[in-house]
Amino acid sequence: METDMNTDASINLFAVGVVHSSIKEPMMVADKEGLTLMERMETTRANRRKIRETVSELIIDPKWEELLDGIDGFSHILVLYWPHLIDPARRTLRRVHPMGRKDLPSQGIFATCSPARPNPVLVSAVRLMTRKGNVLEVKGLDAVDGSPIIDLKPYSKSYLTVKDLTVPAWMEQINKELGEGDL
Repeated sequence: METDMNTDASINLFAVGVVHSSIKEPMMVADKEGLTLMERMETTRANRRKIRETVSELIIDPKWEELLDGIDGFSHILVLYWPHLIDPARRTLRRVHPMGRKDLPSQGIFATCSPARPNPVLVSAVRLMTRKGNVLEVKGLDAVDGSPIIDLKPYSKSYLTVKDLTVPAWMEQINKELGEGDL
């Protein structure tokens, strides 16, 4: 089925807030070779555990504060953010080795969680700790300090849980090595 695709359409996004976090550097950097993991896997595993415990603040622009009403009734939220430290020239990458690991098969960008994408919109599910006005305190966000927040959504398993989830063997390997356990 052929459709008329207007992929040159302009989409205007703006930040609704900013992330304040102790994470100052990304774990991976996109370069002309693809992705480079900035640390050894053992360090990455320790950093993943640290990220799960990291508390960050989501500072929402006060003009959007009313949009937060009711969000504190949820234990978890989805944070959509822009990885602002990604070099725009790296958004042309088409294939990468997941996590920058040459021992894993090269994949198309859309088959990975790589931050180097045509539109680098990233998403993390995090625990919502507290809300104080326009500030949300969350736990487990992997965004770098200063990352613009594009949107927030409540996490609801009725919308987001899938049955019979399958992932490729390379993703299962990464999850196991990072201590992520069963999917």
